[in-house]
Amino acid sequence: MLSEMVSADGIIRDKQKTLQYTIFADFERPFGMQIFGSDPDVIAHAAEAVLPLNPDFIDLNMGCPVKKVVKRGAGSALMKDPVLASAIVKSTKTVISSKLPLSVKFRSGWDSSSINFLEFGLLMQDSGADIVCLHPRTQKQMFSGKSNWEHIRILKQALSIPVIGNGDIFSPQDAKNMLNDTNCDALMIGRGALGRPWLFAQIKEFLATGEYMPITKDKLLNTAFKHLEYALKFKEERIVVKEMRSQLCHYIKAMPGSKDLRDRLNHTQSAEEIKNLLNKWIWL
Repeated sequence: MLSEMVSADGIIRDKQKTLQYTIFADFERPFGMQIFGSDPDVIAHAAEAVLPLNPDFIDLNMGCPVKKVVKRGAGSALMKDPVLASAIVKSTKTVISSKLPLSVKFRSGWDSSSINFLEFGLLMQDSGADIVCLHPRTQKQMFSGKSNWEHIRILKQALSIPVIGNGDIFSPQDAKNMLNDTNCDALMIGRGALGRPWLFAQIKEFLATGEYMPITKDKLLNTAFKHLEYALKFKEERIVVKEMRSQLCHYIKAMPGSKDLRDRLNHTQSAEEIKNLLNKWIWL
């Protein structure tokens, strides 16, 4: 599991506030601290600062396509500056040395005319990365279109370090298909797990047995309540309610009665109101 993507600058300048995004429990291990930035020294110092939290690995995000990240020269903007990306990996690896593995996530390229994932991946390996993760879309694509799994297969063939595949895994069958099509060493799932935290267990079951238990309304409701409970432990209720509105819309998507429930959830003002709405919905 990975932490939220945290700013290296934030860790250095406002450590206490930023490190709230890196809290994890032992049952979540193996757990990685995901850091982004554009300055090799700052990122290295940030990686050093999180070592006392005892993560299992450090992850450098060079794949985020969001404009506010890219404008800072971070995330997938680094696909346009492989030399800087290499310097970031080298400086970070020097700090963490052999204490922790270092992973790097990146994209296929900046746009369709600058596909450089293979050269970039080889450079990350040579610079000291222990693991790489490829999301086979360009920055310009954001999350549109279809991810090109063939890029993952090519990268896996070329590198000697583990390659993680990412992109368009929304079901257990998708997971199996990516493993079969690319021969990647592991999978990373992001958007596919929104509102479906049980997806990981379903994939594990499907890969082991060829079958998996479909989600039921009761299971969905219990998981949503647990999600709400965990969120309230770490954030103010007003913030949790606002965030859970969108999260719960993912949970109930395509379920019977979801449109009316979604409209009602988007007007809730308290955690108790959310619980009452969900409890009523379960009997529809």
